[in-house]
Amino acid sequence: MKLSDLLQGVEILESNADLNADITGVSYDSRLTKPGDLFVAMAGYATDGHKFIPMAWERGAVCVLCQEKPAVGPFIRTGDSRGALAQVGKNWYGDPASQMTLVGVTGTNGKTTTTYLLKDILEQCLGAKVGLIGTNQNLIGTQVLPTERTTPESFELQGLFRRMADAGCTHVVMEVSSHALFLQRVGGVRFAVGIFTNLTQDHLDFHKTMENYCDAKALLFRQCGAGVYNADDPWAKRVTALAACPLISIGEHDADLAAQNIVLSASGVSFDAVTGPEAVPVHVGIPGGFMVYNTLGVLAAARLLGVSLADSAHVLRRSAHVKGRVEVVPTGGDYTILIDYAHTPDALENVLTSARGFARGRVVALFGCGGDRDRTKRPKMGAIAARLADFVIVTSDNPRTEEPGAIIEEILTGMTGTPTPYVVVENRIEAIHYAMDHHRPGDVIILAGKGHETYQIIGHEKRHLDEREVVADYIRQRKERA
Repeated sequence: MKLSDLLQGVEILESNADLNADITGVSYDSRLTKPGDLFVAMAGYATDGHKFIPMAWERGAVCVLCQEKPAVGPFIRTGDSRGALAQVGKNWYGDPASQMTLVGVTGTNGKTTTTYLLKDILEQCLGAKVGLIGTNQNLIGTQVLPTERTTPESFELQGLFRRMADAGCTHVVMEVSSHALFLQRVGGVRFAVGIFTNLTQDHLDFHKTMENYCDAKALLFRQCGAGVYNADDPWAKRVTALAACPLISIGEHDADLAAQNIVLSASGVSFDAVTGPEAVPVHVGIPGGFMVYNTLGVLAAARLLGVSLADSAHVLRRSAHVKGRVEVVPTGGDYTILIDYAHTPDALENVLTSARGFARGRVVALFGCGGDRDRTKRPKMGAIAARLADFVIVTSDNPRTEEPGAIIEEILTGMTGTPTPYVVVENRIEAIHYAMDHHRPGDVIILAGKGHETYQIIGHEKRHLDEREVVADYIRQRKERA
């Protein structure tokens, strides 16, 4: 591709490059740069890509797109290399997103469940082939693609869109993280519908304040044709203040689409979805009060895309559970184990509150907190577990480069003086074994934090750890010993 074509829509402040030069690839990691590449140097938060321009030259880059003029070599200087990379990606892949209908979902909790439920509806009601991008995995129809982060970097995202469009996808539903919005991974992407689920504490290691975190989420509504937002969320007013699209509110009371006559049970949530004179009974087989909002968001988005409430409700009644979201793990015994991705204070509170609504015995919380992440949520999660669980097992999550014991100590500060009994079992596998060994009839044991993840990060090493396998293997071993 000619460099001039690749740079269409990119702000050029200064250049000494031959715009007729042929470009055979694009890279932003100098270690992956190949001869013929355009190298995009981005000012990062861990490191500055401009430092690696010499390595990019050594590896055969034709030209550098950057914010700071390099000492030597052909360059194009722009005011925002992150935004430029997003535009370059669109140009390189031929703007594949414009060939499909996109739905973006942002919020602290509920993104994954929302995308899976909406995918079901679009496939069954519109006959659509749907691509899905998110935390659990990426999907092209039924083809599974592994994922490393909630929202890929902008160039990879455009490549994924191209694969989806070429495979015949008509729609894409995707999780859009606050990092992706702030760092322009979805720069230049136009969503037909955007959904805001909620905002609670998370990622303050990156955003520093809740206001910054909220403002990052709010960016979604500036690149949508229409927006759906949770009007009952305390941050709703700030999220919607600068929206550049028409908005539909969801909630339990004064909302464009409201939930009435709510019934929560171990088998899921039921309510009447009401808009104007229309009222449609809805049931989703995923327990928890938070599912009312997730479901309302799905219904509202589907309606904007041409699916009636009644048709959506018909699909939702039969929708399968989402992996790692209030997922029941067979025990073969008189107690229940749930795996849930709850790794924020609000998510932990939601899943524990839900379990209290249907547990016949104790609610047992097993959880830890991630290392190298927001430390302020650790005592908060300890306090929530002590308040809502009948027994707590404090263990490791992904400690990363932090000392697991130090993370646990910060969790325990939130449990100081609590009457709730608890134990510390640092090794997560041993903690799960402990929970199973000490269960009582009717207990609901919640393994919180890992969810869909099948690994544990200790130091810089990613080790295999699938909690479903841990439970199944331990049950098998106990049967063999019996």
